[in-house]
Amino acid sequence: MEFLLRGGRLIDARVDSPEEQSCDVLIADGIIKATGKGLTTNGRVIDCQDQVVAPGFIDLHVHFREPGFEYKEDISTGARAAVDGGFTTVCCMPNTNPINDCRAVSDLIVTQAKKAGLARVLPIGAITKGSNGKLLAEYGEMKEAGIVALSDDGKPVMHAGLMRRALEYAKTFSLPMVQHAEDLDLAEGGVMHEGDVSSQLGLKGQPRETESIMVARDIELVGLTGAQYHVAHISAARSVEMVRDAKRRGLPVTSEVTPHHFTLTDVACCGYDTSAKVMPPLRTQEDIDALLVGLADGTIDCIATDHAPHASVDKDLDFSCAAPGMLGLGTALPLANALVGQGVISLSRMVQLFTKGAADVFHLKGLGQIAEGGIADVCVFDPKAKWTFDAGASASRSDNSPFHGREVVGRVNYTFCGGRLVMEKQR
Repeated sequence: MEFLLRGGRLIDARVDSPEEQSCDVLIADGIIKATGKGLTTNGRVIDCQDQVVAPGFIDLHVHFREPGFEYKEDISTGARAAVDGGFTTVCCMPNTNPINDCRAVSDLIVTQAKKAGLARVLPIGAITKGSNGKLLAEYGEMKEAGIVALSDDGKPVMHAGLMRRALEYAKTFSLPMVQHAEDLDLAEGGVMHEGDVSSQLGLKGQPRETESIMVARDIELVGLTGAQYHVAHISAARSVEMVRDAKRRGLPVTSEVTPHHFTLTDVACCGYDTSAKVMPPLRTQEDIDALLVGLADGTIDCIATDHAPHASVDKDLDFSCAAPGMLGLGTALPLANALVGQGVISLSRMVQLFTKGAADVFHLKGLGQIAEGGIADVCVFDPKAKWTFDAGASASRSDNSPFHGREVVGRVNYTFCGGRLVMEKQR
């Protein structure tokens, strides 16, 4: 079926394209057939006046829990949550059960995503077998099955020698290495950021140096190996400084930031609200200020949600025992759009952070752009629409979010993946 998106504000964050323009976009046969003014079609016409037409969003960091933890989320519900938030491509972390450390699990994820028929779901393979930090997984066979990067997610590789070998091995397959940067010895079981708030709550904290020390070590290993390294959910001011310096030195180092890390401080944990428990923990305004500068100046390459659904049985516990993580796909756009409203970043820069910036990090060819003859992954959103986020009504199977009940600005109304209309909201 053909679709004509008429009169929208087209923002395609490629360097070689105009920053934005008002025009029509014709979608047919899974591709962008044409862009321009006065286009016609025998298919469906969608009025996009006062809306932004952008490439489909890309999320480099989600947890869809399948296989093994489908009671929290599965690939079908996760993909539904993705397109509801404007995401047409998402990359799944390997902390499933079993761990995605082999071809069989990667194949399962790809197959289940095709059955869902919504967003592209691209697997991330484990660095080590069982993510136990001892033996390297089989990168070659996982890449053949479709992985786009490597990570042990919440179990960072602590052994420097093993991390060096992993980086060298990953380089031979042109796979980015994604590190959950946390020195587990220094963290010592801390459940939130170490500071005044943790002291007031009587909770064990972990200092921001748990992240920055690991980032420092890994950047040195990048200098040694020349492999591509990506800092997941960067949260500390010092980490941002080190990534900035690494880029200046020409090292292949990239980073992502989550909306909750640039929006919330550790004060959100007051009242022992487990929906605000995440890893790395929410930090201070000083750290947020550094993250915002990093978003504006290009130090941080993309926004990723770290969408981490949990059932109530995992969250309705004492703060120290509750599982870390929160939903992210449904609130990513409005939280990032708030930065546009505050003048921190431009609308074009926001789109870039959700699209081309992410595509470039994981080398996702043909994605993150709107180009004639290219893949028709498109997100149409209203940057001025006000609405209230209801976690219980989200497309996810879980509802763990500290943003429940918050009035936000910016709403996705249509999502196209491969030319198919996979999400439409009533306006």
